[in-house]
Amino acid sequence: MAAHSIFSMSFARVYPLYIQKAEKKGRTKQEVDQIIRWLFGYNQHEIDAHVQQGTDFETFIRQSPEPNPKRMHITGSICGVHLQDITDPIMREIRYLDKLIDELAKGKAMEKILRS
Repeated sequence: MAAHSIFSMSFARVYPLYIQKAEKKGRTKQEVDQIIRWLFGYNQHEIDAHVQQGTDFETFIRQSPEPNPKRMHITGSICGVHLQDITDPIMREIRYLDKLIDELAKGKAMEKILRS
């Protein structure tokens, strides 16, 4: 999938996939939402509104009220690409979220996922 196509993809289309991935591994929608709130600074009402509106990923990220400065401590790779090597800022934010959802699905404790 080309980078530009994921930017225009609806966050509402991907959001249930994050939840499904978490729930398959015994985690919850609430934990997925907690990760999104921590990463981007949205409150639950704002997340729900973006899902209802079908906001595209790029807009969802650009409108983040308060991106967490601790997100810079998210390291490793996703889809074989090291996070620190991703130069496009929107793609990096998408991959931060992907990485945290992966950590959740792998059973990592929320304190570690949220870099507490």
